[in-house]
Amino acid sequence: MAAFTFDHVHLRSPNPEETAVFYEKMFGATIKRSTQQGKPRVDLDLCGATFFIAQIAEGDASASPQSPYPGLDHMGLRVEGIDDTVAELKAKGAEFTMEPTTIRPGTRIAFMRGPQNVSIELLERSA
Repeated sequence: MAAFTFDHVHLRSPNPEETAVFYEKMFGATIKRSTQQGKPRVDLDLCGATFFIAQIAEGDASASPQSPYPGLDHMGLRVEGIDDTVAELKAKGAEFTMEPTTIRPGTRIAFMRGPQNVSIELLERSA
């Protein structure tokens, strides 16, 4: 079988710069600015993963889905000290759709809403 490695995720936004700043502010992502075919491009390094943020006009896209829905549902970011992390993110203006919850012994999760209704899971594993 072929060997696979993760490469990137595409995000679409009516305002790529604003979207990038959200991920930088909330999670310490590194914004990378470049050009593609002569047009400005905004990418992110988020926890070692590359995110490409593509410009899309608001009228050119369907509405963002409401969870649950088929297909890719959310991204997960592992943290230590989930309660303190959630408090820190709330202080920065984050909106949570699920407060920290123990889903099984040693595993706690919380969900927050990102730009364009992206669902972001915070996950703490102590076991």
